[in-house]
Order: sequence, then C-alpha cells, then structure tokens
Amino acid sequence: MQRSKSYALMFLLGAFLAGGALGFTADRVMSRGKHGGRGEGPSRDRMAKELGLTPAQRAQFNSIMTRRREQMSALWAPLRPQMDSVKKLGDALGDSTHEQLKRVLTPEQAKKLDDMRERGRRRAEARRRGEGDKNGPPKR
Repeated sequence: MQRSKSYALMFLLGAFLAGGALGFTADRVMSRGKHGGRGEGPSRDRMAKELGLTPAQRAQFNSIMTRRREQMSALWAPLRPQMDSVKKLGDALGDSTHEQLKRVLTPEQAKKLDDMRERGRRRAEARRRGEGDKNGPPKR
C-alpha cells in the first residue's frame, strides 16, 4: 500500500514537472518574437565585442541578424495558435497536478509546495525578462 502511494506521488510529481516544462518551453518559443527578441541587444553586443567587429561590419551583422529574426518569426507564425493552445493545456495540467499533490500533503508541506511553485514562477519570469536571480545569471 505504501509503495503504491509512493509511485502515485512520483507519477503526480513527474506530471507536474512535465506540465511545467511544457508550459515553460511553449512560453519561451512564443515570446521570442516579442520585444524585438529576448536578449537580442546584449547577445549581439557580446558577439560584436568578442569578434572585434568594425562599425561597418557591425551594421552588416545587425542587418543579417534582424533579417534572420524576421524569417524565424515568419516561420513560427503558423504555429503560434497551436503553441497558445499547448501552453494553456500545459498550464491547466500543471494547476491540476499541483492541486492533486496538495491533497496528499500536510498543510505545512502544501504551503512549502506553493512557495516552491511561486519561486519557480518568479525565476522563470526573471529569465523571460533577461534578468538574473539570486541563483546566478539567466540560462540561455
């Protein structure tokens, strides 16, 4: 009996994490075209500095990268509605799994789970905005 509870808890936790990962991935893919591309300026600046580009090279470099961004945006455009749907389904799955997990936890454990989820959401939002968090710089 105890073993089946453990398996059920592991399954629910896995489903929760999979839903979160799916939602996070869908959000990252969908948000790339917004705001001129996430992290576009800093990464271009970093590349230009490391490559030692002249001003003329930098202008050409920026033009090529802007064209690439526009092409990628056009490539993803037909998929955006489906990605919106997948994100909503992933969010619903994550919410449902979270509530199911809380039902098997003590009130103190449920509070900790809520706190863990909120911290994860704040870190993900900081990464989407290109900000670091207390655990280091955002992963790219």
